[in-house]
Amino acid sequence: MATNPLFRRSDWLELDGHEAAAAAPALPPWRILVVDDDPSVQEVSELAIGRLSFEGRGMQLTAATSAQQAREILAGDRDFALALIDVVMETDQAGLELVQHIRDTLGLSALRIILRTGQPGQAPEQVVIEKYEINDYKAKTELTAGRLRTAVFAALRGYRDLRTIEAQRLGLMNVLDNTTQVLRSGSMHGFANAVLQQLVSLIDGGSSALYCITQPTGDGECELQHTLAAAGDLSGLTQAQTLADLPPDVQAVVAQGLHAKRSLDVPGGYLFYQRSEAGYESVLYFRLHRPLSEVERSLLRLFCANVALTYQNLLVIEDTVESQLEMAYMLGEAVEQRSKETGQHVRRVALYAECLGRLYGLSDRECQLIRHAAPLHDVGKVSTPDHILHKPGKLDEGEWRVMQDHAAAGERLLGQSRRMVLRKAAEIAGSHHEKWDGSGYPKGLAGEAIPMAGRLIALADVFDALASERSYKPAWSPEAIRKHLGEQAGKQFDPRLVALFLAHEPEFYAIRATLPDPAHAS
Repeated sequence: MATNPLFRRSDWLELDGHEAAAAAPALPPWRILVVDDDPSVQEVSELAIGRLSFEGRGMQLTAATSAQQAREILAGDRDFALALIDVVMETDQAGLELVQHIRDTLGLSALRIILRTGQPGQAPEQVVIEKYEINDYKAKTELTAGRLRTAVFAALRGYRDLRTIEAQRLGLMNVLDNTTQVLRSGSMHGFANAVLQQLVSLIDGGSSALYCITQPTGDGECELQHTLAAAGDLSGLTQAQTLADLPPDVQAVVAQGLHAKRSLDVPGGYLFYQRSEAGYESVLYFRLHRPLSEVERSLLRLFCANVALTYQNLLVIEDTVESQLEMAYMLGEAVEQRSKETGQHVRRVALYAECLGRLYGLSDRECQLIRHAAPLHDVGKVSTPDHILHKPGKLDEGEWRVMQDHAAAGERLLGQSRRMVLRKAAEIAGSHHEKWDGSGYPKGLAGEAIPMAGRLIALADVFDALASERSYKPAWSPEAIRKHLGEQAGKQFDPRLVALFLAHEPEFYAIRATLPDPAHAS
C-alpha cells in the first residue's frame, strides 16, 4: 500500500515531561495492539504514544504487520485495551474483516478500535462508521501526534469505564449471591469479602484491603476477634484472629488506629476506624497508590457502618440460636439423667447422626438441623412414671405399653411448635423406635416410610448405648457391636446406614473419644 506521513516529526518531539512520565511500578501498562503493514507507521506509533501515561499507567504497544498476524495474537492473548488498525493491508478489506472477527467471533466488545487509513476513498467514513462497530475512524494524513494522543486517551477512558461497569456488575452479582448465603447460613465472611472486593473495584486505588472487627473484653479494652474480609495481596489474612497474626507493617497500622480510635492517613494507605454503640470497633485498611476522594471516603464509611451493624445483628442471632441449642441439650440431658444415662450421651448421639447423615449424602443444612434436634429424641420420657422408667426387672405387657408411649408423647409435645428445629425433633421423637422391618413403635412404619432423621437416630442411639458402660452392663467390644449391627441390618436398621457406619467405624469412635462419660474422662 502507499505510504502516507502520519505525523510531523516536530509534533511527536513536543512531548513534555508530564506526558512522558513513567507509570507507577505497581500498575500494569495499558496494552495497545497496533496493526499496520507499514514499518514506519509502527515506529512512529511507538514514538508518539509509547512514552505516554494515563492515570498512572504507561503504554505497552504490540505490533502486528498484517490482519492475519493480529488474529493469531488475539487467539492467545485478548488482554488489550485498544487496537489501532489499518484498513488496507494484505487485502483492501483486511482491516474491516479483522474488526468483524474481533467483534463477532472473539466477542471483544470492550476493546476500543480506532481505524486508520491512508486511502479514505477506498473505505468511505460514513459507510464504515455505520456498518462496523468501531470507536473512531481517522485518515492518516490528518492524524498528527497530538490528535493521535487525544484519540488514544479518549479510547482508554471508554475502555476503563466499560471495564469498571462490568466489574461493578459482576461485583454486585457477587454481593447479592453472598447476601443470600449470609441470610441462609449466618456467615459474614463471604458477604464481607464480596462487598470489600467491590469497594476495591469502585475505588480503583486499593490494590489490597483488610477489614477487621474487635470485640469488647469487659475491661473497657478491645481485642481483635475476626479478620472479616481481605482483598488483593492481603486476601490470605482472612483467618487472622489476633493482631499477632497480621504482617508487622499491617499490624502496626491497625494497632495505631485502635490506639488513636480515629481514622488515619498512613504512608501508602488509609485506615478507617469506627466504634459502634455496642463497643465493637471496625478497622478498614486500604493500601493505596493515590489519595482518596471525599466520595471514596464516604463509601468506606458506609461499608464499615453497614457491615459492622450486620455483624452485630448476626452475633445477637447467633447468641439466641446457641442459647436455644444449649437449652435443647440441657433438656435432653435432664431426660437422660432421669433414665440413668449421662449427659454426654445426647451430645454424642447428635454428632453420630450428623456424621452419618453427611456420609449418606444429606445436605449440610439437613445434617445440622438433625444435630440440633437430636438431643430431644427421648423428651417424651418426662411423662413416663418413675416406677416403670427405673424398674430393675423386665417390664410386663402393660408397663411396656406405657414405656412405648414416650415416643408418641414426645412427638405430640414437640409437634406443637412451628420452629424448624423443634418440628424436626418431633419427627425424630416419634420415629426413632421404628424398625426397618416394620416391627417397631409407635406406628409400625417400615423401610423408607420411616423418616430419615429417625433412622439415623435409631442407629446412633443403639451404638452409643452398646459402647457405653452402665451400672447394669459393661461396654460392648467393637467386635460385638459390629456383629450385632450387621445382624440387625435390614431388621432393626436401614441396611445402607449400617454399611456406611461399618465402613467408617473409626470416625464414630473418634467422636466418642471427644465426649467421654464423666466417670471415664481422663
